[in-house]
Amino acid sequence: MMGQVETPVALVMAGSKGIGRGCAEALMSSGFRIAICARGQEGVDAAVREMRAKGGDVVGSAADVSRLDELGAVFDVVDQAFGRLDVLVVNAGGPKPGAFTTLGDDDWRAGFELTVMSAITAIRAAIPRLRVGRYGRIIVLGSSSARAPIPNLALSNAFRPALVGVVKTLAAELAPEGITVNMVCPGRIETDRVRGLDQDRARREGLTTEEVRANSERSIPMGHYGQSSDIGGLTAFLASEHAAYITGQCILVDGGMVLALP
Repeated sequence: MMGQVETPVALVMAGSKGIGRGCAEALMSSGFRIAICARGQEGVDAAVREMRAKGGDVVGSAADVSRLDELGAVFDVVDQAFGRLDVLVVNAGGPKPGAFTTLGDDDWRAGFELTVMSAITAIRAAIPRLRVGRYGRIIVLGSSSARAPIPNLALSNAFRPALVGVVKTLAAELAPEGITVNMVCPGRIETDRVRGLDQDRARREGLTTEEVRANSERSIPMGHYGQSSDIGGLTAFLASEHAAYITGQCILVDGGMVLALP
């Protein structure tokens, strides 16, 4: 793979469940050795056990990616376990929901640290490791809010487009070194995050969660929520040699929900 004899390594942030787990599983199936991190040690240990049971070469570490010192320790684990890094999948839990007028300074600071600074810090740590082989992939997991604002998600609406700017800037800077940088933007995916947002909307609008979901599904041309594996499949492709000429892109995976032009 990738013209290299040694099996490549991918680090997936927030990879113990949800979309991150879907990406880790897809990369593992594509032949990568995997490192994951997530906030809870118990969840990390369970994910590592389950992935190893499927034959994967997997390590994990507990880290809150919004705490920059903890994120640095994750890269130390990768170095110790594998001695190389070929792919970084940048991921974090979504920032706090809320309308612009309901969010305070602390909410904005926390959202910035979680969504923007965790990505920037991880990418900074990854670049020198990727440069060693003059080949690498950086894949940032975002949200459809990068292309169209979502009601009651002011923090996401502000910070996801900021990451698009980071991706496009880095893509131009790193392309001569064989490193691609892209963003994958999920729509309504079957995750704890989306279920929580549906429950929050149900409370605000006096509806049942089932009614909220049905309304959301009617807004999706494919008529249903996606799965984490849908994001994982695209991530594995972007991590492969087949995507060598794709960089600086923000790709929606949303069943056709957002029809905005680029």
